[in-house]
Amino acid sequence: MTNKRKNLSRFFYHSARLILGVIFIYASYDKILHPKAFAEVVYNYQILPGGLINVTAIFLPWLEILMGVFLIVGVWMPGTIIWCNTLLVVYIGALCFNLARGVDVNCGCFSTTKGSSISIETILWDVAFLTLSVYLFFVVFGSKFNEGSK
Repeated sequence: MTNKRKNLSRFFYHSARLILGVIFIYASYDKILHPKAFAEVVYNYQILPGGLINVTAIFLPWLEILMGVFLIVGVWMPGTIIWCNTLLVVYIGALCFNLARGVDVNCGCFSTTKGSSISIETILWDVAFLTLSVYLFFVVFGSKFNEGSK
């Protein structure tokens, strides 16, 4: 691989990490400040059993902020990337499920306040984030497989 190509690849890798890290930190901020409001958002999705609503509303934002910090700092990348991909797939699934059912629910993606309903646009944003995360997955795990074959 040429130096220019290596530098470009490195630039995309670090940019994707930074973008996703900032997104996860930003997404967690309002949820951490307003856990009760976020619990209502989780409840309104009508997916989880009642006993998991509060646990999810408290645990999920802290997981998001940790993932964001780990992405930015670049530590524990294999586990962080697996969590990112898993959460984004779950988020997209929950959004699609409620959009298909016609349930008008606040997305809760970046804010717990009313007004950001689920839409195709919301799903497309999450798909874009998932694309970045899948790219990171292949970079992180691809390099691990390549190192093992040398």
